[in-house]
Amino acid sequence: MAVQPEGTPSCWADAVFNDVEAARAFHGDVLGWTFGASSSEVGDYTQAYADGKAVAAVVPPVPGQEGSSQWRLYFAVRDAAATAVRIRDNGGELLRESMRGGDFGTMCLAREPGGAVFGLWQAGTHEGFGATAAPGAYCWAEVFTRDPEKTDAFFPVVFSYRSKQLGDEIGFRLYDLGEQAVLGRMRMTEDFPPEVPSYVDVYFTVENCDEAVTRATERGGILRFGPMDTPFGRFAALSDQQGANFSVIDVTTTAGDMPKTTEVPEAS
Repeated sequence: MAVQPEGTPSCWADAVFNDVEAARAFHGDVLGWTFGASSSEVGDYTQAYADGKAVAAVVPPVPGQEGSSQWRLYFAVRDAAATAVRIRDNGGELLRESMRGGDFGTMCLAREPGGAVFGLWQAGTHEGFGATAAPGAYCWAEVFTRDPEKTDAFFPVVFSYRSKQLGDEIGFRLYDLGEQAVLGRMRMTEDFPPEVPSYVDVYFTVENCDEAVTRATERGGILRFGPMDTPFGRFAALSDQQGANFSVIDVTTTAGDMPKTTEVPEAS
């Protein structure tokens, strides 16, 4: 596939798991993934495939840095080092400086001012997802933040997004890149336990939302929300048995009218 435009978040996703074999078994069953061979050259990084197309990766932690598991979404950039400067200049924090992964590309990890961790990917031979919006593949993502004002000031500047309010949902915004909505932003309410940090929720496409939820909970996953019908599809929010949050969505099962959007003026 072609390299994604600057700032596209549908570039790549991976997660660090303390128990990679358990993660492979869980997501293989829930999302229908198969897995390639681990590459010791890049920290036993293991790609996941849906219908033969690369859709994500799982990786063990660096020894001594074990912790909670969470999916990381990567944004396409032309120059990771230059984007890292914009991140710092706008209140973000670099967790890992730009690092080249052989011929595959250059990556960087950062935290936006609202607290959510995300990545940058400057493509080399690895251009990103081999498929999107297909069963088992990435479909959408939302930044869940406890400090939406800081998040809303950050992303439009770093990635040249335009902001829109979706319907009457005051706590939810869309970030547009050009004329296309590419990312959602959700305000975390008191319904979220205080120990849950801001995070990026990655949506994976499934053929049947309810069946995916059943497979997930039978394997020790936790249903956080749903399943629920929306104009965008029937979705549910889950955590796997190692605590990594993600959502599943059946985009063929929709209900209701699409909500109207209202453009949010840029801050002066």
